[in-house]
Amino acid sequence: MAGFPFYRNQLPGGSAITRILQVLVVAFKKRNVQLPDNASELKQLNQDDHNVLEELQRTDGFRCLEKSAVETGETGPWSLCTVTQVEETKIVLRMVPIFLSSVLGYIPVPLILNFTVQQGNTMDTKLGSVHISPATLFVIPTVFQMVILILYDRFIVPFLRRITGYVGGVTHLQRIGIGFLSATVATGVAALVEAKRKRVAEDKGLMEATTGIPMSVFWLTVQFFLLGVVDVTSFVGLLEFFYSEASTGMKSVGSSIFYCILGVSAWLGSLLIQVANRVTRRADGTGGWLDGTNLNMGKLDNFYWLLAVLELVALFVYTFFARRYVYRNEQRVVDVDTKVPTEGATFGDVMI
Repeated sequence: MAGFPFYRNQLPGGSAITRILQVLVVAFKKRNVQLPDNASELKQLNQDDHNVLEELQRTDGFRCLEKSAVETGETGPWSLCTVTQVEETKIVLRMVPIFLSSVLGYIPVPLILNFTVQQGNTMDTKLGSVHISPATLFVIPTVFQMVILILYDRFIVPFLRRITGYVGGVTHLQRIGIGFLSATVATGVAALVEAKRKRVAEDKGLMEATTGIPMSVFWLTVQFFLLGVVDVTSFVGLLEFFYSEASTGMKSVGSSIFYCILGVSAWLGSLLIQVANRVTRRADGTGGWLDGTNLNMGKLDNFYWLLAVLELVALFVYTFFARRYVYRNEQRVVDVDTKVPTEGATFGDVMI
């Protein structure tokens, strides 16, 4: 309560989604309007809006959207937009390819987590003389994440920072790409482990059994470790990327896009299961890769290989767009030789 009088509460400056829609609508309405030769003639941000919005300077690209800022005598938010609104829209449009490719890249993650628990139910769950529940396997990636985060922040980032000069050791998009590469390897490892699990079940005559396969459940820890790498790299990297690239008035949109990626990826994963089952079923309606409750009779290893191919394609697509993305904010804020912030960087920028 003592600090309440000193708290600066910034009032919301309107919906970022509404501002983007206004630009698209007005640009379409003014599609036949000629752009001025001098960009300074475009509608600028009002003085009253400076308190709630970050003023953005005009950038190249998407020039058709700039027609929404051409003054033709009409006023009103759905008849005339500012350069800042146009630039906010450009920022979102430039991030769309990263958004779409990231959706594909995240599809295998929830699927591997779900199927790994089912695999664990069929395996040897002994830890010494204690039986552990396969559901507790989710503790493993959590522990891995904690360990990897410490190693990454305290050792890997400082080492890479000295080499690259980037405050995070690598750029946000490079960090995301490392995560998607780990997801690709994780799906391949998951396929190999599942193939081995089925061979053990077949050798021991346990194909009809749903439990008791003499293979330790800790074979699954490798793919869990790789999924932990995914969370530490691409999960954090995506959130940092959207948050850092979005303007002040669009921070909430950036984080919302990130969570949309996770939701859409989970939905597409469920759809992929349905499609894979439908395509691989025999004429009598049986024999789908993931049909039934007995994993030994299914083809989960084939499904994992399908995910690996899909993830590899997603990685190439993501790399294609990431290499062409131009950052709005410069990330190389550390001088490689002196290890001190370059001009324009703050002490907080250099801290991990």
